[in-house]
Amino acid sequence: MKDGESTPAEAEDIVNRVRRALTHAPSGSDPTAAKPSVATVGARQSADFGALPEYELLKIQKAAGEIAGIENPFYRLHDGRAAATTSMEGREVVNFSSYDYLGLNGNPAIGAAAKAAIDRYGTSVSASRLTAGERQVHRDLEAALAQLHGVEDAVTFVSGHATNVSVIGGLLGADDLIVTDALIHNSVVEGAKLSGAKRILCPHGDIEAIERALRLNRRRHRRALIIVEGLYSMDGDMPELAALVRLKRRYDAWLMVDEAHSLGVLGDNGRGVAEEQGVDPADVDIWMGTLSKTLASTGGYIAGSRKLVELLKYTSPGIVYSVGTAPPVAAAALAAIELLQREPNRTAKLRQNGRDFVFGAKVRGLDTGLSIGASVVPIIVGSSPTTVVLSHRLLARGYNVVPIIFPGVAENQSRLRFFITSRHTADQMAGVLDAIAEELPEIRKAPSFVNVVSGR
Repeated sequence: MKDGESTPAEAEDIVNRVRRALTHAPSGSDPTAAKPSVATVGARQSADFGALPEYELLKIQKAAGEIAGIENPFYRLHDGRAAATTSMEGREVVNFSSYDYLGLNGNPAIGAAAKAAIDRYGTSVSASRLTAGERQVHRDLEAALAQLHGVEDAVTFVSGHATNVSVIGGLLGADDLIVTDALIHNSVVEGAKLSGAKRILCPHGDIEAIERALRLNRRRHRRALIIVEGLYSMDGDMPELAALVRLKRRYDAWLMVDEAHSLGVLGDNGRGVAEEQGVDPADVDIWMGTLSKTLASTGGYIAGSRKLVELLKYTSPGIVYSVGTAPPVAAAALAAIELLQREPNRTAKLRQNGRDFVFGAKVRGLDTGLSIGASVVPIIVGSSPTTVVLSHRLLARGYNVVPIIFPGVAENQSRLRFFITSRHTADQMAGVLDAIAEELPEIRKAPSFVNVVSGR
């Protein structure tokens, strides 16, 4: 036996531990056993983070992959710019795992704008904007974002995730109510936790459940906030925005829409879900978005009324206590907005590609779930091990598609998540769909480690 290989007994133990992990049961758990006291747990704590149960789960997952002969599908190294294609270890592959929806990353005009900003302002503003970090490029970008959304003003943050955490955590408190869709972004979940408000997660896309949550709880709370995504990042579907506007008015609530995956994607001009569904953007109290997807940059923003933006600029920790957005980052996003508005054909091409991809998947008998065929299209596989093996085999065939597995989604909803761009070709999309249609049945029927772990 070679060094590092597992014995049959060790392999069987790993399989059992993976099974328990996939069913939410901790390794070695016994539901009838007494739980350790707080004092006992505290006495065992050490500086060895490798002893934590969370790290144990990572080891289990790694060992399972090694037994199946599968490389870690996460943190794969790319050699340069990732677009519709990318280079990994010197090999060019078709790339379906990057957010570059309109193919703007690396655009010469955007690069030139970033370089010009470096020449004028440097690579950092070296302070919070409240103190000494304000630059004209910030104001120009925020004016463009407000105009794009059709509202009065906007403000940018250095991180999209931190935008939701800081804004939600700051606007709401223990006396308040937050009602969200169950599939909302993690950043919203973390912001809601930080706020201390009562949190209600409603089944995905269930307007009646949101209405019921408000009807039963609104009167007992000072403020109420409804939060949805403009295009859901895992399923690729939209909320019923007009119905949500009616609910927020009926129950005196704020409505917040996370447009991270829908800006540049939805609507004839890429202005997002309001344009797509014909809703007045002023009817939404808080628009949130990111600069890292369509806008080929990094960071986040809030758009809305002038009073909302002024309040955030002076009270939101993510602005007051954080360095301002780096000048080349802000300039790149501003240039991307200008290209988005000047070249709406990019959005049109993206939507056509999305529709073609969903149609092609369904023709081949693949499950695309609720996706409307925009920038996000899942191929639902149904088990984490099978999904990881499928991703591995696709990479071998020249397609980079990262698996989404438990706990990111429910175990029976494990999937390959495709980010479709305007730059993908018909041959690239047909090729990866053909590969999935060929590989998936073989993986499912093979008497392999994958099926042993899955209990098949």
